[in-house]
Amino acid sequence: MSRRPFSRLSLCAAAVGALAIAAFAVAPSRAAEDAVIIPAPTADAPSANGIQTAVLAGGCFWGVQGVFQHTAGVVNAVSGYAGGSKATADYNMVSTGTTGHAESVEVKYDPQKISYGKILESFCSGVHGPTQLNRQGPDSGTQYRSAIFTTSDEQKKVAEAYIAQLNAAKVYRKPIVTKVGPLEAFHPAEAYHQDYLTLHPNQHYIAYNDIPKVENLKKIFAENYIEKPTLVSNAKVTN
Repeated sequence: MSRRPFSRLSLCAAAVGALAIAAFAVAPSRAAEDAVIIPAPTADAPSANGIQTAVLAGGCFWGVQGVFQHTAGVVNAVSGYAGGSKATADYNMVSTGTTGHAESVEVKYDPQKISYGKILESFCSGVHGPTQLNRQGPDSGTQYRSAIFTTSDEQKKVAEAYIAQLNAAKVYRKPIVTKVGPLEAFHPAEAYHQDYLTLHPNQHYIAYNDIPKVENLKKIFAENYIEKPTLVSNAKVTN
């Protein structure tokens, strides 16, 4: 599997044993992927009571999790795997690209504070590049594909309508390749993957690829940005 500099696979192998990786030198300030200003969805899920769930795949889950942990209305964001079986929901196996899994993030959110459509807007604007097929930044393979795993017919309708809206508006140079499909199951990733961006902000991969995504959230979606991240280790979710 071809990789560019700053790929995380070799870094992650060290983290398996150490659960932490020493910081590298300060990384370049530019993001590997630039944010795109896009319109808000014209169709959105109605507000509801109780915590709702969105499952999104957009490349390395470290950065996706990190952005949503800084998003107001999100009560928990967990890195994990979706699209394959429970038996293969293991980082080393998923990294082969043969399990059907995508590195994903389960986002638990309060629809009274943030809508499903707003989550998708952030996801498609600055969290990842929805026109990249089976890759994001320096990482390539089907496990890094762009996907929205829906938990209801309403989510499916909103997601498909939004992709059609963005394609029609031609806000990207290429067509969106994000796949929309029902969530069969979500499997949390290993403990050392959780809260990774917060725990390793100076690691070269994080500093170069992911910290800029949080900065984009703060700049583009200032009303939805919170300074203190909602970490897995501190989150309290009842459903």
